[in-house]
Amino acid sequence: MSRLSDFPITQRWPAKNPDVIQLYSLPTPNGVKVSIALEELGLPYEAHLVAFARDEQMTPEFLSLNPNNKIPAIIDPDGPDNAPIGLFESGAILLYLAEKAGKLIPNDPVGRYETIQWVMFQMGGIGPMFGQFGHFYKFAADKVANNPYPVERYTNESRRLLGVLEGRLRDRKFIMGDEPGDYSIADIAIFPWVRGLSVHYDAAETLRLTDFPCVSAWVERCSDRPASVKGFTVPATA
Repeated sequence: MSRLSDFPITQRWPAKNPDVIQLYSLPTPNGVKVSIALEELGLPYEAHLVAFARDEQMTPEFLSLNPNNKIPAIIDPDGPDNAPIGLFESGAILLYLAEKAGKLIPNDPVGRYETIQWVMFQMGGIGPMFGQFGHFYKFAADKVANNPYPVERYTNESRRLLGVLEGRLRDRKFIMGDEPGDYSIADIAIFPWVRGLSVHYDAAETLRLTDFPCVSAWVERCSDRPASVKGFTVPATA
């Protein structure tokens, strides 16, 4: 594809400015990772709301960009070799944006791969396990009211993962270090999910988040960044 208009998704969500990155998302813990990164990196973008309430993630136009029908997804009209590129999977998008801008990921190979390692920790552990916890604890609580096993299982696994984070953050402000410049896509990948345990799932007491003071301080530190404050509300839902 050589032009933004060649992507079928733009028929349903037309680009007002076809020269900037097009973001297709919803302000969920997974979705805001990319809007926060875009704000941190200062990359111009245009946000389009994919309304799950209307099953827009299942439309042919959205599936043409992400056949896995999940948000977020992007199109960068100025991709490699100056050609448009469409991407899905938030971890892949974070890595692409960081490398495009030359920020939020270390330049040295060891630091780079260590950062990617923690992004994968979120993709393979934090996201799926916290998501399952939230599903059974809040959204499907009525379906498991007589079966405590699902909530117990994912409560225990969520606390185990929080313990891994607590150990990592015990002697540092950010996942990759103690300096302001150490803030990276690893932080951006993980902290919205931890924040979501309270904000989206109302589970701070159940998960005993006070047992993880370093994690709690880190989430507050990351959430207070101006790019995060803005990214939490992108795309606008009203």
